[in-house]
Amino acid sequence: MAFEFRLPDIGEGVAEGEVVQWFVKEGDAIREDEPLVSVLTDKANVEIPSPKSGRIATLHAKVGDKVKVGGLLVTIDTPGGPPGPGAPIPSGGTSAPPAAVPRPSSTSPPGEGAGARALPGGSSGPARLLASPYVRRLAAERGIDLSTVKGSGPAGRITEADLADAPAEKTAPSAPLSSAAPTPGAPVPTPRTTGTAAPTASGGPFFPAAEVRERIPIRGIRRVIFDHMTESTHRAAHFTYVEEVDVSELVRLRDRMAKHVEKQGTRLSFLPFIVKAVVAGLKAHPRLNATMDDAHEELVVRSAYHIGIAAAAPEGLIVPVVRNAEQKSVSQLAREIQELAERGKAGKLGRAELTGSTFTVTSLGALGGLLATPILNYPEVGILGVHKIQRRPVYRADGTIGPADIMNLSVSLDHRVVDGIDGAQFLATVKAYLEDPHQLFAELA
Repeated sequence: MAFEFRLPDIGEGVAEGEVVQWFVKEGDAIREDEPLVSVLTDKANVEIPSPKSGRIATLHAKVGDKVKVGGLLVTIDTPGGPPGPGAPIPSGGTSAPPAAVPRPSSTSPPGEGAGARALPGGSSGPARLLASPYVRRLAAERGIDLSTVKGSGPAGRITEADLADAPAEKTAPSAPLSSAAPTPGAPVPTPRTTGTAAPTASGGPFFPAAEVRERIPIRGIRRVIFDHMTESTHRAAHFTYVEEVDVSELVRLRDRMAKHVEKQGTRLSFLPFIVKAVVAGLKAHPRLNATMDDAHEELVVRSAYHIGIAAAAPEGLIVPVVRNAEQKSVSQLAREIQELAERGKAGKLGRAELTGSTFTVTSLGALGGLLATPILNYPEVGILGVHKIQRRPVYRADGTIGPADIMNLSVSLDHRVVDGIDGAQFLATVKAYLEDPHQLFAELA
């Protein structure tokens, strides 16, 4: 029998998911609990197993489609019943296979197919358009009338690929041709050079075809980053404050502690010390440990310290969260940061591990450069950028010149709710703890 599997509720507050990868194709056999599809919600890739054993009859969404919770994902032919639409017909029989029947949309009213709605007298109304919200948005941006597009997906579903050759709607009448001679001195129009790509329907730039190496769709985690960064820069009023820190003593302390921590299989970087210094700074300046509720125009100051650690993953930047960082030792922080980074690179972090941070730290380690202006992890109001440590000569207060390990820190803040003096005082506190890191252990006590 045909079993229709719909997108389950895969997390609190999740309304839809984007199909990132199918592990099967139509006609494949699959067993219960084998990987079926990977779906992106917020920044977490969720691998959904098959609920039944059988054969894949129809995939109702393509990679890049967004599916609402409860929306139809796949039809599986399970043993003990007639095959569903799209299932292969067994060979060897003498009777002709039945004619293909268009599969109704999961959102169609009873009796309405994927094509036209039946009207009295046997006539048909306009075809019902099957397209994901993402495809509809692309069509609107490109000025394409979806009713003129023939869908190549299941049940005539219009896909992104179907939009490639679709004509754009005319937004203005063409100017009439004039038979008059050109005005003296006016430029004479020349034909478009052969090999130049046509303009995009949305009015995008022209590209010589020979120069286009690749077009990369903005999908999956990259599209989440795209939308999140756009929202952050449009909503928050960013400003960045920079401070130079002498971390010579921190370098020595870290080297001594690493010998003991790394015996437990954990690499000890500078990040755990920085996280502890950040927590100390946030305790002293609590308005920075906050998220902005723009809907109610309220700054929500948080009592727990959940520190996001920006990390690179194969599909893009992710921000796993170290929860209750104020309760953890340096070695505990080192172990948790390492585990989160490893699972993030493997794409195995859950939604709960990627949301709920109250402040974010971003670092490129040895590639940290001299200075950057981090973009806020909205709706947070603060993010700390950590830059590389360089040994260089410095002039000391006692009049001597000597070598020191110097690092720059940059904090970006939402100037709508945090003033410059707040940022300067916060970074001064962080600097004091990093320049005398033994205070970190006294602060814990």
